[in-house]
Amino acid sequence: MNENTGGGFPLEKNEDEWRKELTPEQYRVLRQHGTERAGTSALNDEKRKGVYFCAGCGTPLFDSDTKYESGSGWPSFYRPRENAVETETDKSLLMTRTEVHCATCGGHLGHVFPDGPKPTGERYCMNGAALKFDEKK
Repeated sequence: MNENTGGGFPLEKNEDEWRKELTPEQYRVLRQHGTERAGTSALNDEKRKGVYFCAGCGTPLFDSDTKYESGSGWPSFYRPRENAVETETDKSLLMTRTEVHCATCGGHLGHVFPDGPKPTGERYCMNGAALKFDEKK
């Protein structure tokens, strides 16, 4: 597992600070590039209007109206909020994928694939452990 120790992001903390602030599962996903098991996130079934935030730093990442049921077992979105995420090439697991991370804290969120719905054709396949949801009332 690769440990994300920062890389010029607006919000940087040392690993001890992250460990204190995050649950063990959030730390494993956000800071160590882990992946939760498919179908385990309560956010898979979340249908309310609202905003999905980075569980590490609170940056707003996705609006609920961009969420869709992909059948992948992870919360999926067809578009992030503007400037909320960054991507980089991930060559782990003997394949090449595009990793998605929070543009503010660098936390690993998941991966983006070119098999999503219109209008973007993208599927941002996110770990629920990396997200927090806030309902719009």
